[in-house]
Amino acid sequence: MSRRPIIAVTADVKEIENYRWHAAIEIYMKAAAKVAGVTPLIVPALADDVDVDALLNGVDGVLATGSRSNVHPSLYGKQAEERDAPFDRDRDAMSLPLMKRAVERGVPLLAICRGFQELNVAFGGSLISEVHELDERMDHRAPEHDDHDVRFGIRQKVEILRGSMLAGVLGVSEITVNSLHRQAIGDLASGLKLEAVAPDGTIEAFTVENAPGFVLAIQWHPEYWAGNDGPSTLIFEAFGDAVRTHAAALHQFGSAAE
Repeated sequence: MSRRPIIAVTADVKEIENYRWHAAIEIYMKAAAKVAGVTPLIVPALADDVDVDALLNGVDGVLATGSRSNVHPSLYGKQAEERDAPFDRDRDAMSLPLMKRAVERGVPLLAICRGFQELNVAFGGSLISEVHELDERMDHRAPEHDDHDVRFGIRQKVEILRGSMLAGVLGVSEITVNSLHRQAIGDLASGLKLEAVAPDGTIEAFTVENAPGFVLAIQWHPEYWAGNDGPSTLIFEAFGDAVRTHAAALHQFGSAAE
């Protein structure tokens, strides 16, 4: 290929100094650029003004990032409560249809944390609030600390299901990850395939069964240690390889059609 592949990255909407910002956390950008080897392009959360198919025609992959905000409960049939907040309805309106359409079209998709939860909701699944309050569930929340290296420390075991796509990427049946969240998957949507679970049974990764392209949704945060931690690095490298393969196929098809 003559150019580096480009991926669309979901944006959060933030109110800062009386301005509305459409932004993404830098650590995701760096993992995409330095480890996956792609060029990240932040897509504004302007669902009414962005043609999803036109956007997907111009990119080679999609990265759905984590965020402090949560998917609005009305999107999975639940009455919103104060403890479900904060919300970002603009991101919901942009990200969910973008991700679902990317899957349908075979555009490689890596969905992390909020993105993982978004994809489940986009396909009809539900979420649990305050999963640590449930009987026999672990406390998956980050420790209260000012140092992000401590907050995102790799401390939780995850079982990788035998024969899963993730097992093929990582080559092992168990890894230790930095899973930190207070919401979790409730009902896994029909058509989604379990890839990894925490020791308490909490779903930590899934893919889309019979998807035409690469799809990996994970609850933990490989972006934070990509380039330093082995499994985190392998996940972003696998995503980058899928993006390049998709881009090369499109380029070849486009050249043949000229």
